[in-house]
Amino acid sequence: MALYEHVLIARQDLSNTQAEGLIEHFSTVLADNGGRVIENEYWGVRTLAYKINKNRKGHYAFLRSDAPSAAVQEMERLARLHDDVMRVMTVRVDKHEEGPSVQMQKREERGERGDRGDRGDRPRGDRGDRDRGDRADRGERRERTERI
Repeated sequence: MALYEHVLIARQDLSNTQAEGLIEHFSTVLADNGGRVIENEYWGVRTLAYKINKNRKGHYAFLRSDAPSAAVQEMERLARLHDDVMRVMTVRVDKHEEGPSVQMQKREERGERGDRGDRGDRPRGDRGDRDRGDRADRGERRERTERI
C-alpha cells in the first residue's frame, strides 16, 4: 500500500463538530476499502486565497493515510459528490513526517513570515538604479500619439 496525504476544505457555515464528522466519515471510507488513517488534524476555519462557491473561508482538515489506490479514488469520488466539501487534494508521499504538520507548528518553530534572507539595508519602496530604457517624456509621447 502507498502513503498519502489528503487536505479537505469544507464549507464555512458548518459547525466544528460537523467538520470533524466529515474527517471521521472519510476515514471510515478509507478503512472500509482496505486502507487506514494514520493521523488526522483539524486545522480550523481559514481564509481562502480566492472565493470558492461564494465562500471566503473554509474548514480545513488534513489526513495521513496508508491505503491502496482504489480506496483513495473512492474517497476522492465521495468527497467530490459531498455537498459540504468544496475541495479535496491528495498527494502521494514516500514517507510521513513525524510530529504535527507545518500548519499546526507554532510560528516560532517554522520561522517568521518575513524571514526571506538578506535583502540589504535599502529602505522599503526604493527600487535602486532601475534603468527605464529610452522612455520618452510625457510631452514627447503625446506628440507621437497625435501623429499616428
